[in-house]
Amino acid sequence: MSELDLAVSIALGIGLAAATGLRVFLPLLIVSGASYAGYLPVGENFAWLATPGAMTLLGVAAIVEILAYYIPGVDNLLDTIATPAAFVAGTVVAAAVITDLPPMVKWATAIIAGGGIAGATHGMTALLRAKSTVFTGTLGNPVIATAESGGSLIVSLLALAAPLAAILLIVAFFWLTIRLLRRITRRAPSPEARHGP
Repeated sequence: MSELDLAVSIALGIGLAAATGLRVFLPLLIVSGASYAGYLPVGENFAWLATPGAMTLLGVAAIVEILAYYIPGVDNLLDTIATPAAFVAGTVVAAAVITDLPPMVKWATAIIAGGGIAGATHGMTALLRAKSTVFTGTLGNPVIATAESGGSLIVSLLALAAPLAAILLIVAFFWLTIRLLRRITRRAPSPEARHGP
């Protein structure tokens, strides 16, 4: 494997891992479908992803997860549960698509880059949803849920088609999210202003 192929393979893993930070099961479903169709080779230990059973289970899980984020209160609870799940899913999906590396290097890369980016992505969106819950009384949460699901789908598909472009999109996502969080925090009234003198 050439250095360019290796870089593309790692970028693919990181892109898909970042998408699991937005929705845990949707990127896994896309990887499952792509590998079942023969479009995406996965490592030997991940051949189970390319089975109809895996696609069915991941499809059901993805639908339930997407719909659950539209239920007030449940969305914030899911953020707590999804934090470790996103790390695990990011690690698994990165390890599945990063091939032709020695196992120790592959798993180290999957855990640090895959799990790390998935956890960071999920942490940003969870923080954004928490701010939305406080400042909009959950009215803004469905907008965030829709953006997360759409973002997960777009990043997953882009990672399959153009992994390096997916990395640029992830960088743009972090930049925009940080700006949005700063803007929300700046607009928040101070405790003194809320309670009066």
